[in-house]
Amino acid sequence: MKKILLTAFCFGIIISVNGQKHEFLDPPKFDNADLSKTKSTLDENAPAEILYKSVHFNVDPATGTLRKNVFYRVKIYNKDKAEDWLNLEIPLYRNSSNDEETLSKVKAFVYNLENGTAVPTKVDKSSKYKSKESKYTTITKFAFPNVKNGSVIEYQYEVLSPFLYSVPQILIESDAPSLYTEYVLDSPSHISYNVNYTGSLGPKYRVVEEKTMYGMPFKTYRFGYENLKGFKTEKFVKNDRNFRTKISAELHSTNFGQLKMYSSSWEEIKDKLYKDEDFGEELKKTKLAKEKVTSVISGLNSDAEKADAIFNYVKNTFTWNKDRGIYTEDGIKKLLETKTGNAAEINLFLVMMFREAGLKADPLVISTVDNGLINLVSPSIVGMNFVIAVVKMKDGFMMYDATSKQASVNNLPPRDWNQYGVLIAKEKASLMEMGNTTTSYNYLTTEAKINEDGSISGTYSDKDTGSYAMFVKESYDENAEKYKKQYKENFSIDFTGIESKILDNGDFESTMKFSSDNLIDKVGKKMIINPMLFLSKNSNEFDQAEERKYPIDFISSFTKVKKVTLEIPEGYVIEAMPKSKRIVTEDKEIEYSYIAEQKGNKLEIISTTKIASPDYPKEYYPAFKQIWETASKSENQVISLVKKS
Repeated sequence: MKKILLTAFCFGIIISVNGQKHEFLDPPKFDNADLSKTKSTLDENAPAEILYKSVHFNVDPATGTLRKNVFYRVKIYNKDKAEDWLNLEIPLYRNSSNDEETLSKVKAFVYNLENGTAVPTKVDKSSKYKSKESKYTTITKFAFPNVKNGSVIEYQYEVLSPFLYSVPQILIESDAPSLYTEYVLDSPSHISYNVNYTGSLGPKYRVVEEKTMYGMPFKTYRFGYENLKGFKTEKFVKNDRNFRTKISAELHSTNFGQLKMYSSSWEEIKDKLYKDEDFGEELKKTKLAKEKVTSVISGLNSDAEKADAIFNYVKNTFTWNKDRGIYTEDGIKKLLETKTGNAAEINLFLVMMFREAGLKADPLVISTVDNGLINLVSPSIVGMNFVIAVVKMKDGFMMYDATSKQASVNNLPPRDWNQYGVLIAKEKASLMEMGNTTTSYNYLTTEAKINEDGSISGTYSDKDTGSYAMFVKESYDENAEKYKKQYKENFSIDFTGIESKILDNGDFESTMKFSSDNLIDKVGKKMIINPMLFLSKNSNEFDQAEERKYPIDFISSFTKVKKVTLEIPEGYVIEAMPKSKRIVTEDKEIEYSYIAEQKGNKLEIISTTKIASPDYPKEYYPAFKQIWETASKSENQVISLVKKS
């Protein structure tokens, strides 16, 4: 496993104070000149630019409420490419005790230049609507009206939160360049936070000090950044948020006459989870599992057989409602009644079933890929958003996630593979490295006939296994018609009769028919064709001109096989065969081969790409670039079919 680990650093009280006087929380007055700007000075191709961004967290000493005040002023240069700025989304959270965040003081305007004058359009309340993302999350949304190329969007709002224990993480680096971005956290001295700072960019203005505010001692953290270029994304990065500069804060301690510590160890987190009514108390309801497990493992002897039988029963009986989280929402009893539940309900019940079968099973709490890496320096349950099951056997730890119908032992959905999880065993909590050891396969198979008139017709199948099968199945479930449509869009071929399905072994396959008049050039008595047809590699995915900054991640090791069988029309011969090619790195981590053979009246082309590991350090980028260039050249060879006299 080749990994590059980001580390979070905690700012203590000893932080240098920039000598330059700088005023925080002081938005400049609206400047009409901003409306006349035609491009960003930081990036002339940027579709949008942050003119001013301020995020201010303040703990109210009177109420104990965490106030989040946000102010944005954004210039739009290209509306069609700045879609992320055309709507405002504000998530609000609640917990099982019905403590909840509230939104207030919303002001939003769109400014346009008309006849040399700045004309504001106020965002009307009628554009506001709410959507419930989960039991505990509601998103309030606003649509910005009258946005044009050249507009300036300005908005501010306040969120009041009862959740002092975790201050939301704020991205300093966004896709858009920023002229100025600031982060401020003000907290009474008797409420102490650990401020976690990750990323490569340092602030120009930095103040960390104790001062009197609101008539009492406060601790303040203030960071100001100027002229930040937009974050440049790279291909083959699972979650580039892990590499962006960002700041978060977690409650360290309170002192209301008596010191109370909140900073946790994994062991303390384990103890709290086992006492929680929506986690540990649910696991105590063993009777719910005992009633099922006997019949499921009847006649089985080995632990592996029992584990597989239980896992298959749970994943095939219950359906995930797409809600994540490490806590149950409606409870496992309700899961058994409705056969539907969230991730915690399904996988904690799986742990219960394993335990009732005599297996050494425990929950593994994780942060999914899109949620970001867990903070190894400052243990916190706040960063965790999923739970799976782990069974300890003589050959090691076996991982299971019953929320996916296609999963199997140690073959988890792509979202789960995020380097580390925390094993919550009754006797001890421990950090567990998660490595995807299952190889995924992608088989692209075409059988086609070249017709006398220069047209081609045949069949095509696309089959995925392992992590990739689960990935494409999720895409299919999200929008089946869109998934099928992508074949025609990607290949510009008229596919018909597209059928997609899960095979009995969990693989996902799509089959279809096709015909085309555009794959062959007829020149006199010759037919000129690329025998790879529409499967040729037309672009080098490793085409980054700048030096690679981040690791290369494929989710899993994989083998991709493209096989094309062409039936040559009667009376034609191949003038010259395409050249076969094989290239492999010295450590045998990356391998590519292109083999062309004639078998009777058929030409068979097999292109194979093998990647031995799920991820690589950035130093491998030149090797990938070279091999992908070789593959492109091989797969774009053409042949001539000549009609015999």
